[in-house]
Amino acid sequence: QVQLQESGGGLVQAGDSLTLSCAASGRTSSSYAMGWFRQAPGKEREFVVAISWSGGSTYYADSVKGRFTISRDNAKNTVWLQMNSLKPEDTAVYYCAARYSSSEYYYVRPRDYIYWGQGTQVAVSS
Repeated sequence: QVQLQESGGGLVQAGDSLTLSCAASGRTSSSYAMGWFRQAPGKEREFVVAISWSGGSTYYADSVKGRFTISRDNAKNTVWLQMNSLKPEDTAVYYCAARYSSSEYYYVRPRDYIYWGQGTQVAVSS
């Protein structure tokens, strides 16, 4: 079992930056691929970015490419999402997710993930 806890959300203005963190606890000795998803009110959960267990492979949704950066430190059991040039359409609850994986593959579908955090709210005003 792995528990995930997101933090770092908040209310910012368009153009601002924000960094989200996802701290893993529990069975962290295994290898995990990680991902960030988001869900705006009335919309389905949307893929944002994914990273392989080593951090060597990443994949971004077109909507955030060039503005968001994912990184991880396995020694700290933490994944970060650096969000720059935020837009009002980035407003959503952001979730981190994990699944067992020792390959360099990343996963983009919510159903590919086993463990989920509770989410952190990001609100971007215009």
